[in-house]
Amino acid sequence: MNTMAIIPQARLDDWRSFAGVRTRRSLAFLVDYAMVLLLCIPAGLVVFILGIFTLGLAWFLIPSLFAIVALLYVGMTMGGPKQATLGMQLFSIALMRTDGQPVDFFYAMVHTILFWLSVSILTPFVLLATLLLDHKQFLHDLALGTVVVRTDF
Repeated sequence: MNTMAIIPQARLDDWRSFAGVRTRRSLAFLVDYAMVLLLCIPAGLVVFILGIFTLGLAWFLIPSLFAIVALLYVGMTMGGPKQATLGMQLFSIALMRTDGQPVDFFYAMVHTILFWLSVSILTPFVLLATLLLDHKQFLHDLALGTVVVRTDF
């Protein structure tokens, strides 16, 4: 299913597209964080078994396992046809590009990396941008030309 049919470009002018997005986005983040933690369990088992066969070389992946799982999770969900992670789908929001193009796997991963960088540098001030910008965007959204919109109306 083409997400752009669900989230037309005209929604950027409708105030209802952004009502409650900040709260929904925060709650979706918590759900997605829990999902990534759960996915780290089987990924850790795979790395452990691979470590046995590679004489311990695969175990060097363990310190970066959370980041790898998170990037793959976001890339496959947010970069997929629904343009939303499972947490975002639960709270009826989706990511869209302001130029009308779909978010692909690599664009979603860059979005996540910029999020991590902005949060690590600007915490807790990262939320201030959402109070000042028109579409409740974070700085990484502004830099990439993306917005998070509601999908439930």
